[in-house]
Amino acid sequence: MTNEVPLTSRSLPIALLRARERVMGPIRKMLANAGVTEQQWRVLRVLDEEGPQEPTHIADRACLLLPSLTRILQKLEAKGLIVRETHPGDKRRQIVDISARGKQIIHDNIQVTIHLAEDLRTKLGPERHEALLDLLTELRNLET
Repeated sequence: MTNEVPLTSRSLPIALLRARERVMGPIRKMLANAGVTEQQWRVLRVLDEEGPQEPTHIADRACLLLPSLTRILQKLEAKGLIVRETHPGDKRRQIVDISARGKQIIHDNIQVTIHLAEDLRTKLGPERHEALLDLLTELRNLET
């Protein structure tokens, strides 16, 4: 193992940030038009895909810290994009669900999302795209 710091052009953290910006740039334009942030979009997508759930699960699935999610849920609720209810079995907990307005935002923008994802898949090639997803999953699951 070498003690040299890798050049920024070969630094994994920097490469991941650059790749994220390449992927998120076009998505941010779509989200700005939809009136939601990246984080709000992730929460709406999780709720749309998985149904009503507790905030701790949403935070995990949407890659958010729980304190950040609390503020995001307040904003989404104020916009009428989610509804919160008391957990039926434990009054201290809550269940969050996407509202009809939230579902409409997903519906109105899903084709753009699909197009952007397919564009990247085409440019990388299906095999390399799948390999990249597999490598990123493997990296996420590494023991620390």
